[in-house]
Amino acid sequence: MLATTFLLAVRAIRRHLLRSFLTVLGIVIGVFSVITMVTLGNGATEAIRSSIAALGSDVLQVRLGQNSGPGGGSGEAPPPFKPADVAAITEQLAGVTAVTGLAQTPAAAIRNAQNWTTTVSGTTNGYFIAQKWAVVSGRTFSPEEEQAGKSVCVIGKTIVDNLFQMVDPIGQSFRIKGIACTVVGVLAARGQGNFGNDQDDTVIMPIKAVQRQMIGNQDIRAIMVGTDPAFDGTSVRTGLIALLRERRGLAPDAADDFNVLDAKQISDTVSGTVGILTALIGAVAGVSLLVGGIGIMNIMLVSVTERTREIGIRLAIGALGHEVLLQFLVEAVVLSCLGGIAGMVLAFIACLIAAPLMGLPFLFNAQINLLSFGFSAMIGVIFGYVPARRAAGLNPIDALRYD
Repeated sequence: MLATTFLLAVRAIRRHLLRSFLTVLGIVIGVFSVITMVTLGNGATEAIRSSIAALGSDVLQVRLGQNSGPGGGSGEAPPPFKPADVAAITEQLAGVTAVTGLAQTPAAAIRNAQNWTTTVSGTTNGYFIAQKWAVVSGRTFSPEEEQAGKSVCVIGKTIVDNLFQMVDPIGQSFRIKGIACTVVGVLAARGQGNFGNDQDDTVIMPIKAVQRQMIGNQDIRAIMVGTDPAFDGTSVRTGLIALLRERRGLAPDAADDFNVLDAKQISDTVSGTVGILTALIGAVAGVSLLVGGIGIMNIMLVSVTERTREIGIRLAIGALGHEVLLQFLVEAVVLSCLGGIAGMVLAFIACLIAAPLMGLPFLFNAQINLLSFGFSAMIGVIFGYVPARRAAGLNPIDALRYD
């Protein structure tokens, strides 16, 4: 019975192929839009998480904030951190794996005829530990180099590609901000950061070398703190803030003149925001499914009108009302399911092409595909019921007399 009804539905659809195609177009667009938006949104969320994780998921970054003047306005700039602050965090704060100060400055790197503008970061070996950034060639700084502030550096892959083509950079020298610097190590490639910045475009030197020879002072503008995953991150962050407030002499009612950025919290916040936007865009795209459903109902009503005499004949020779209802309902469901399948295939192809072009991972989500297909089938049942009910309720005599 059901198989026969299905075959009749397929024949009725094939009878008007162009009309059937235009009917399911709304369903195709709706399913395509929902799956594409959700898939690319999930890829963007995963890309953000991976990018922030590459910065170090167990890292707290302390940066200078801004003092608040009277009336909430901006007052004078807060004093920079001191080497003693770094030492105090290392000695007094539990749950810390590595602590290092950071002094940064833009600079032009020059070697032979090559010229490249980059960022120089003055720090210690604790930076590589906190960031969990491996050195794939060469080594990190020796204690003597850190203590004396020698002009040695560890460079990223971008610097290698632009200054040392076809040459092993280890032991080679180049000039940066007018200072000759010897390469002692090369960092593992990390690629683009979460804000589009090139993480490999960096030159890392002992902090004393940067402070003395490039900046001209001993200011520390940021502190990087690597935390032990075995400890509660919130407790470590709270203890860090309390220690720095005490050392900077802030009154109990005074606002912090520094900011503590938690990479994990940033990742969760950004990922949550992207997830909400993805769901919102997916919901908006899902409206086109309803539009497609209205299109199916409209065409099915037209089909009932066109086939009134056919329906009358079926009823006259013994077909029951629920059999006629089932026939038209199956036609509507078949139309919507065909649209759902076509939308799924097109979305899969589009995401497979678009994800690499956008620099996002392709994450196939079976759940959203099945949900979209199921919703498209449900659209066929809901919007096909009214025309099917109308066909089943026709009077055989009136239907046979219809011209």
